[in-house]
Amino acid sequence: MLESIIWILLIGFFVGEIAFRLKAPPLVGMVLVGILLGPQISNTIDSSILQAADSLRTIAVMIILMKAGLGLDREKLAQQGSVALRLGFLPATCEAIVIALVAMWLLNFDFATGLLLGCIIGAESPAVIVPGMLRLKSLGWGVTKGIPDAILTGSALSDVLLLLVFSLLLAFLSQGTTTVTFPGGITLSALQLLPFQVILQIILGVIAGWLTARILVLLLVKQNWTQNATQDTLVAASFALLLVVLAEKFPIFSGYLAVMATGFFVIEFDAPLARRLRNGFDTLWLVAQIILFVLLGASIPLQVLENVLWVGLLILAVGTLVGRMFGWYLSTLGSNWNFRERLFLLPGNSAKATVQAAIGAIPLAAGIEGGETILAIAALSILVTAPLGAWAIPTFAPKLLEKGEVDPTKVALAEPSGSYIARRIVLLAAVDTSPLAAEVLLKVAELARRCDGEVVVLHVMQSEDGESIEQLQQQTEKLLADIRYRFITVAGVVSEEIISVAQEYGAAEIVMGKRGHRLWENVLVGSVSQAVLEKSLIPVVVVH
Repeated sequence: MLESIIWILLIGFFVGEIAFRLKAPPLVGMVLVGILLGPQISNTIDSSILQAADSLRTIAVMIILMKAGLGLDREKLAQQGSVALRLGFLPATCEAIVIALVAMWLLNFDFATGLLLGCIIGAESPAVIVPGMLRLKSLGWGVTKGIPDAILTGSALSDVLLLLVFSLLLAFLSQGTTTVTFPGGITLSALQLLPFQVILQIILGVIAGWLTARILVLLLVKQNWTQNATQDTLVAASFALLLVVLAEKFPIFSGYLAVMATGFFVIEFDAPLARRLRNGFDTLWLVAQIILFVLLGASIPLQVLENVLWVGLLILAVGTLVGRMFGWYLSTLGSNWNFRERLFLLPGNSAKATVQAAIGAIPLAAGIEGGETILAIAALSILVTAPLGAWAIPTFAPKLLEKGEVDPTKVALAEPSGSYIARRIVLLAAVDTSPLAAEVLLKVAELARRCDGEVVVLHVMQSEDGESIEQLQQQTEKLLADIRYRFITVAGVVSEEIISVAQEYGAAEIVMGKRGHRLWENVLVGSVSQAVLEKSLIPVVVVH
């Protein structure tokens, strides 16, 4: 088991990075690793890991949905509330119905079995869509009209609907129709109860998220039970996972929707706590995504794909290009979205992965006729749409969406490459050969340790430096022993070179002494520090 975990994490990470450097989504590499290590090819992953795959996937999906909730913007969501609500029901419903009709034609399924397939294929993948939408929010694409927020919310609601319909159809096909009799002699079928179940799951899911957020603020902020951000994240993740487990035991509310609502309400109740949790869940996702996508690849039944490959591709294409696009049209009808923004829903809202991996094999296990075909098409949907969606979201967003102002209080900022890791922070330490150089180096080392940054130590050479530069290098090596740094020397006008080098290396801050070598103070009118303060566009820390 331990060997399998090592293989999953190490090979999954490095192959994902190779895929990223080849301009492909990292999940492509991770899924390929799962296929290679899984029972279909090398059978390297221990059976105990595969048996626990559903639980591990649940944890990973919980993490990504908490990230989604912590990234929602209430104002943008209110602006696009009608669109978000329609996106939660219409595209998935239209796709499921179209797939059911096509399956009746191509696979000779009855309507109920075809709709069962439609519910599996129509569900959207939070593991692909959530990171993609949060990345767009962090870069500003579509944020003015709240497009990523609408897609995030709609995706969560659509999965609630389809999972309920799936469970209803599964029970119908396995046991036959069931009815419920209420006091007063009112009898309703399971199909008639479905709208009430959907509404109940959504309302109770939101309420559960509201209560959980209140509890988190009470424990972590008002009563200070935790000592640092890591403990905050541990407690919040445990409560979020508890919601999912309780929803499985008492299926009267949507656990995943409750998790997402928890993150949303935490922002409303205590924004500083939300910021700490956002950073913590970003870190958890680094590990969770490797486990999620590698196990996703390991669960794909390659041996059953051959017989339904072309038929499956046709069903996926018709379901998306006819059913889902019609649903998108209805969802955005009367909104302020233009044609290009509506077109973005094709790459931005079509990915399948986690739900298909979780429930694709259930019809086969339940003995439903055509279960093997359903499993094969579910696997095909993962192989085709997950990598395509992960690639298409960042590729087409700049072409189809307008860029707006990023709200850093709602999302963790990302680099244009798409990484959610905080960008490499560079600090510039401008030093001369005076005794104040040691104080400057001590201060820049302190700042670098706080932000895990790198340091550029700059010395602008003067004619009288001589052997003192070597002593300065030795002093730098001693005081920055645990900091990644580079020591560079240049010649020129001191203040101008400091600003120029800071811009060249993308420094976040300049750290320098207030008064240093006497020669420096005579280079320009006034001190060098004053000249840098007046000209620099980035913050300057002046050490006395």
